[in-house]
Formats: sequence, structure tokens, C-alpha cells
Amino acid sequence: MNLNAKLMGSFLQTERKKMGLTQSELSEKLHVSPQAVSNWERGETIPDVSVLLDLANELHCSVDAILSGGAGCGGFRRHITVAQMQEALSALDRIGELLGRDHMIYQCIIDALNTRMNTAVEASFSDPHVFDVFTIEFLLACIDNGDYVDPKDVEAHLPPSRARDYLLKTMQEHGIR
Repeated sequence: MNLNAKLMGSFLQTERKKMGLTQSELSEKLHVSPQAVSNWERGETIPDVSVLLDLANELHCSVDAILSGGAGCGGFRRHITVAQMQEALSALDRIGELLGRDHMIYQCIIDALNTRMNTAVEASFSDPHVFDVFTIEFLLACIDNGDYVDPKDVEAHLPPSRARDYLLKTMQEHGIR
């Protein structure tokens, strides 16, 4: 991997701002000077290897994402959020509402999911607890497919449960931090 300090710096600045942190606040969390953060973001220097893991944790990304300047998803295909998965699951229900539950297109989608996941996805449309379990099940499928899901996003947006604990354990086993 060729390191591009300018690209890396731009990525760091973008991610820092997404987190709502100033350079000074980030520097305090990392125990480096604000000037060091400024130098990284301008592409004049790159973060020392000793700070990379902490930097990745603070910016909720991977070390790979930092080193690649955000190119790709740090070894993952894409970043999926809990909200995106919940919206996708709700969209399935909405398709049934729009077309009718007996419509061939709706039935094909539901039958394919039920067969592939050995489940009954429509149960999630009327029960919030089951909806959360299906959200977790779908996120697990995404992880198995090489997608990145942020553990902090899971903890913030899914209620505590054995299913959520299993998801977090699986993420850890896949090296997702």
C-alpha cells in the first residue's frame, strides 16, 4: 500500500468533523499536540504507528481506512448502519403495502429471503421485538458478506438483548471494532 499523506490528511479531517471534534479535542483524546493533528490533516506528516489504533477508535473507522485515506472501506465492502438496515426492512413491509401482499414481486422477495435465511421475515412487520431481531439477523448476513457495521452504532440503536450480544460478539470475532 502506498501512503498518500494528503489523501490521508483529508480523510482524517473529514472524519474528525463528522465526529464533531475540534483538532484540539482530538489531540487531547490522543495525547498528542494540536499541531500534530493539524500537520496530519494538511498532509505534512502522518500519524505515528503508536497512535493509529486510538485514532481509528476515536474516528470510528479502521486503521486501514486511515492508511488508505478512506479509499474503499478499510478492507470491508461497505459501511452499513443500523438505521439503513431498519429502513431496508421497513421498505420490504412498504412494498407489501404498495403492491399488495399477494403481488408476485412482493411474494418473490419475501420467499427468497425466507428460503435463503430459513425464516419468516413478515413476522418482523408487526412486532417491534421481532423487528429488532431481524435487523440483527440482516446485519449478521451483511457482516458475513464482508460489510462493516460499527459496534458503537449497534450499542446506540439496538436495545440490549441476547441477540444484540451475539451480534457484538460476532463483530469482534470478525475483527470489527
